Amino acid sequence: MTHQKWIAKNFHGEMNYMAKHGVKRTRPAELVPNTLRIISARLDYLPPNAADSEKIMQDGAKAFISRYTMGDDYHKVMRNKLQKLCDKIEVEITHIKNAMLEDYLFEYRAFTDSAPVLEVALAEKAGLGWRGKHTLLINKNKGSWFFLGEIYTNLPLPIDVPSPNHCGSCSNCITVCPTQAIIAPYEVDARRCISYLTIELKTAIPIEFRPMIGNRVYGCDDCQLACPWNKFAETTKEPDFTVKHGLDNISLLECFSWSETKFKQKMAGSAIYRIGYTQWLRNIAVGLGNAATTPEIINALQDRMNDNNEMLREHVNWALAQHQKNI
Repeated sequence: MTHQKWIAKNFHGEMNYMAKHGVKRTRPAELVPNTLRIISARLDYLPPNAADSEKIMQDGAKAFISRYTMGDDYHKVMRNKLQKLCDKIEVEITHIKNAMLEDYLFEYRAFTDSAPVLEVALAEKAGLGWRGKHTLLINKNKGSWFFLGEIYTNLPLPIDVPSPNHCGSCSNCITVCPTQAIIAPYEVDARRCISYLTIELKTAIPIEFRPMIGNRVYGCDDCQLACPWNKFAETTKEPDFTVKHGLDNISLLECFSWSETKFKQKMAGSAIYRIGYTQWLRNIAVGLGNAATTPEIINALQDRMNDNNEMLREHVNWALAQHQKNI
């Protein structure tokens, strides 16, 4: 499915930025003038020594947080690495210019999930892997636990050979998706995706999806956990992506008890920071509503049932209503 067809079906939900740039996503030179080639790069992010994801998701008292957010914000880390690569390229070009007495201006611009860029399609064409049925990039030797970044440049570099698709008849990612967001192979309705619901959606989470979310309070890794190619995945060697603040194994109640000041302190420098305190509490309220009923959970929810934010109050009251069914 092309990007425009995906937008036409409204699968992007409230992510209006996905539509507003029009055809710039598919016409690189309109985004960055003089672009001749795009360098695509990948960076492993799976943190070493993190708590087992499936065990955390099976423990309803815990908060499951997608593993790509365990450390520092990947936007900054990846961009810094891309810039260093550009600096090295510039040095090499300077040597060539000096030797050949040619006047050549190296132009470039680096991106990491920060502009209208078709990252997976570009990485696939660059030979870094293939688009899986869950629409993420899969590398035959590295799995899918990695970030992508791009350098748009005017360098007339050789063109790589795209990777063949190795998904075959496997449909693990489609079957395992808690909300059935992968409505067909290579086709995701973001409006059903837990990553969208907990991160991109700024309004109330639709009631029909709340029980399906379980204890996933920021993102969802189910499709990657189910992918057989991830048996080849490697943990990251990047220290900025190691687990911080115990986010790999933390309770819902602890997260719910944070003040806004503590949230900002804990999440400073993290990709989680951008959703804000209220949305963070909204997500955790859903997780608490799905947890086993305990006096501690009911008390914590009741403490916030009169919050000033209408959206948060609604989610807290929904969670309390779930526990009333068990009393």
